Amino acid sequence: MAGLRQISCFWYLVVFAGLCFLESNGNVAAEDVLPSKLSQNVGAPTLKFLYCYSCGYRKTFEQYVKIVGDKYPFIAVDGQNYDPPGLNMYLARLIGIVKMVIIVCILGAINIFEYINQPQPSWWIWCTENKLYACMMLFFVCNIIEGQLIQSGAFEISLNDVPVWSKLETGRIPQPAELFQIIDNHMQFTDSKIELSNGFPK
Repeated sequence: MAGLRQISCFWYLVVFAGLCFLESNGNVAAEDVLPSKLSQNVGAPTLKFLYCYSCGYRKTFEQYVKIVGDKYPFIAVDGQNYDPPGLNMYLARLIGIVKMVIIVCILGAINIFEYINQPQPSWWIWCTENKLYACMMLFFVCNIIEGQLIQSGAFEISLNDVPVWSKLETGRIPQPAELFQIIDNHMQFTDSKIELSNGFPK
């Protein structure tokens, strides 16, 4: 009976891990900011921000949404988290899933080493006897590792899918005046191209 209960607990954990994986894939942009109301203007110029959420740039993005919206009410503004290239994002998600599975095992006092025919180590016994402390420590340590893996330092800006600023290349976030100058120059260039293509002089 005890063996049957352990098998059922094991399958619950497998299902839980699978759901966590599907949830993380389904919400790739879980930390993304919802598009602003301006972004629903069909055909309007679009200013898009890709920023490092774990670096704390979301507040900076929200400030830029406000100042751009005040000066250019016709421009749609979107923003989302910048996913770091390579395996860092997938590794961070894997660590997050493993973290949750281990926390569930600790809280349920499940001996996961039975399933791999290994003796229960002393540190696992300590974790099951000190559940709260072990779970908190595991949670914070894993969060630090995940944050380091996905921390890109990015604050990339594009206007109508044309890159206009990259913090990864310049090493800094643009000042509002600089961004306004870039937008003005880009819009003048776009307007002149449109007018010439339609045969209308400026």
